[in-house]
Amino acid sequence: MQQNHVISIPKVAGYDTQRNSSTQTEISDEVITNNGFFPDVQLVNIRNAMRIDGTVTDERLKHSVISAMATVNKDLKNYREQAQSNNKNTLAECNDEQINGLSLDVYNYLRAVYCLAVANLYERYRSYDSTKEGHDKSAELENTADDLKRDYHFAVRDILGGNRMISELV
Repeated sequence: MQQNHVISIPKVAGYDTQRNSSTQTEISDEVITNNGFFPDVQLVNIRNAMRIDGTVTDERLKHSVISAMATVNKDLKNYREQAQSNNKNTLAECNDEQINGLSLDVYNYLRAVYCLAVANLYERYRSYDSTKEGHDKSAELENTADDLKRDYHFAVRDILGGNRMISELV
């Protein structure tokens, strides 16, 4: 018969268990406003969805999110112009399919922005942590960054109604 072993660690008076010991910044709920057609992005939402802890400062995250939004907006510029010419004022109006009350196009837009923003952060991880462990970790994150970029491309293609696979005869 298997016995369960329980380890009990008493709480230390005044110790805040909700705060990660590596957290260096307060988490901001700042909103990055978009162009009116595409949705705004809340920093706290990307932190929660992509599991970004407080070791990434709000300024670094904000810079990465703005860069990602600009790239995705550029990728979807023709789509936006076509939609606006058809009297669609927001991305949410372009697709009536919803999950959990959110337009699939809005979901895919946010997924594209989140994935690209985090991929950019991962690619620059070495400049944040130049220790040997930081270099080892950045090598591990390189594959993850590639996966995130793939997901970003998939999300944009899902909005455009395109295929997720591109093949070329070499």
